[in-house]
Amino acid sequence: MSGQTLTDRIAAAQYSLTGSEVARAVCKATTHEVMAPKKKHLEYLIQATQESNVNIPQMADTLFERAGNASWIVVFKALVATHHLMVHGNERFIQYLASRNTLFNLSNFLDKTGSHGYDMSTFIRRYSRYLNEKAFAYRQMAFDFGRVKKGADGVMRTMTPDKLLKGMPTLQSQIDALLEFDVHPKDLVNGVINAAFLLLFKDLIKLYACYNDGIINLLEKFFQMKKGQCKDALEIYKRFLTRMTRVSEFLKIAEQVGIDKNDIPELTQAPESLLESLETHLNTLEGKKVDE
Repeated sequence: MSGQTLTDRIAAAQYSLTGSEVARAVCKATTHEVMAPKKKHLEYLIQATQESNVNIPQMADTLFERAGNASWIVVFKALVATHHLMVHGNERFIQYLASRNTLFNLSNFLDKTGSHGYDMSTFIRRYSRYLNEKAFAYRQMAFDFGRVKKGADGVMRTMTPDKLLKGMPTLQSQIDALLEFDVHPKDLVNGVINAAFLLLFKDLIKLYACYNDGIINLLEKFFQMKKGQCKDALEIYKRFLTRMTRVSEFLKIAEQVGIDKNDIPELTQAPESLLESLETHLNTLEGKKVDE
């Protein structure tokens, strides 16, 4: 189906009558056209999040309303538009989503119209779960992993051990939800899923940078930690090693579908000996006999 449908035009006209330009822009960004939301509509919405007189809850409600549509195209585009605003909009947008009790309830979504509907419904269910997890992580941390400062004096590198041990599992859960999108080049067949994939790829780069910073911080503090903390830290580090493989698989797909190689970070595998020395240290703290 190409072009705006009569339903799209009626929905946009309804909002024009009620005087809500923001809701009209949401409708325009989530039409039945099989293409990514138009840049001009997304830019209008991003700008709207910066305006103090714009009602953010109302904007979010219109997006949730569109995500309740029967068509996979409208729902997927509503998710893409929401993700775009979570990343590029004023922080009060993601703040508001994090404060809500319910977000997207699409775990059973299924559009049975045509084979595309079936295939895309799977990705809609996974994508909505990731966006829920992204908002939940903000609620847990009171910041967005994607927006915080990275590097030597960044948030994850300077965090105290207690905060770090609480924050890393939240970050891991968000990364897991992203990797569970589990897409392959053959699935990237239209502008809507491609737009979602690009947003996920950009999120993953930022999340991985935070993850790496957190692990460096964890390793620097490991030998000064108490026994209980060492145990938790070791589990976090082991999970990090298994995630590394899955992150590199996701990045390979990005390369296969033509994302610029310069935008894809090189992942360096940590040496096995490092894990062994951490385990030895924990065993020593637990009073276990360690083999020479």
